[in-house]
Amino acid sequence: MLGSFRRRGCTCKKKRCTCGSMWYYRYDVTDPVTGKRKQKEAGGFATKPEAEEAAKNILAKLQNGTFIEEKDISFVAFTEQWKSIYEKSGKVKISTVDIRKAKLKIILKHFKEIKIKDITKLKYQEMLNSLFDKYAWKTICSVHETAGLIFRKAVELEVIATDITKGATVPKKQQTVEDLENGTEIPKYMEKEQLAKFLEIAQLFGNANDYPVFLTLAYTGLRGGELTALKWRDIDFKEQTISVTKTFYKKKEVKRTYILQPPKSKESKRIIDVDDKDKLVINTLRAHQAAQKVHDLKGDGNVFVNISQIKGQHLTTDDLSRRMKILLKLAELPSELTPHSLRHTHTSLCAEAGVSIDQIMQRLGHKDDQVTRNIYLHITKTRKKEASQKFADLMKSL
Repeated sequence: MLGSFRRRGCTCKKKRCTCGSMWYYRYDVTDPVTGKRKQKEAGGFATKPEAEEAAKNILAKLQNGTFIEEKDISFVAFTEQWKSIYEKSGKVKISTVDIRKAKLKIILKHFKEIKIKDITKLKYQEMLNSLFDKYAWKTICSVHETAGLIFRKAVELEVIATDITKGATVPKKQQTVEDLENGTEIPKYMEKEQLAKFLEIAQLFGNANDYPVFLTLAYTGLRGGELTALKWRDIDFKEQTISVTKTFYKKKEVKRTYILQPPKSKESKRIIDVDDKDKLVINTLRAHQAAQKVHDLKGDGNVFVNISQIKGQHLTTDDLSRRMKILLKLAELPSELTPHSLRHTHTSLCAEAGVSIDQIMQRLGHKDDQVTRNIYLHITKTRKKEASQKFADLMKSL
């Protein structure tokens, strides 16, 4: 049976409350062990009608036997249980687990000292809203996704009755006139002439790895982690293909600790054709294979191994970034370019060559990616203008 409704902690002398205290209601349940009736309380509602509506739902569940008595466990304690379940599920990569843990830290700043059953939809929405000025929209979305995983698991384990994240709104900045006028931001990439200059500098002044590394990145669109994970068995010199089946993930909290794991997504597992007429990439890699055998001290079959610091170990994405900075300075090219910029460069050159957006996506290992589309539309805009001009020239002759 339902009992009384009250504002917990209200100190207002007048009937109209001005202190912001929340509404709570009491109800009776039967203890499944003793069979005795005991009184429970639920609350955190801004208005009495909200509390009354929630109370009606409780009564209905009590009457039809679907009521779940929420557990008296803190949010932080349950998240420890959730992390253990999530990590051992065998369905998620270590990199994904680390992302979830990072977003959980943000959530815990708001709910660490509170019981999970006391977190209401209103409190959760207020938490999301409080992130608006501190974090990017994508980060807030990731926080919301992580919270959803936690609360859905709590419902599944009958720790709480409902998923309070369902129906929540992720706050997003409204586009201004300036945003629309400035258009879509295009990520940094090299023009064809810049790439030629960069590769020339890498070949003339780089170490034994530099030219084959950066040529392969620019001509295949591989991610840095995918390139550093390559084994010689992944390269088919006869068919002129590169198989992408793994990537290295860097553990941020441990220096030079990289974990071999499956690619970023299902689409990322792919075979890339590198059968250009001059066989530039394949011949470069073939020559590199013969030259680097002396450096592969561990005999792991890595395509690119460290030849300067930790000799014999596979190259890392940090190694790529460090070497690229040196070469960019020598080539007098923008210092903000990164190894990932060569992936964007590959997209731009494919678009300029007339390769379709679907083929580019497949080559890059994307199901869909807005950044790739932005680069593609930016590059093909010039071709559209050329087509329009050709049509205009044709009509002038009439």
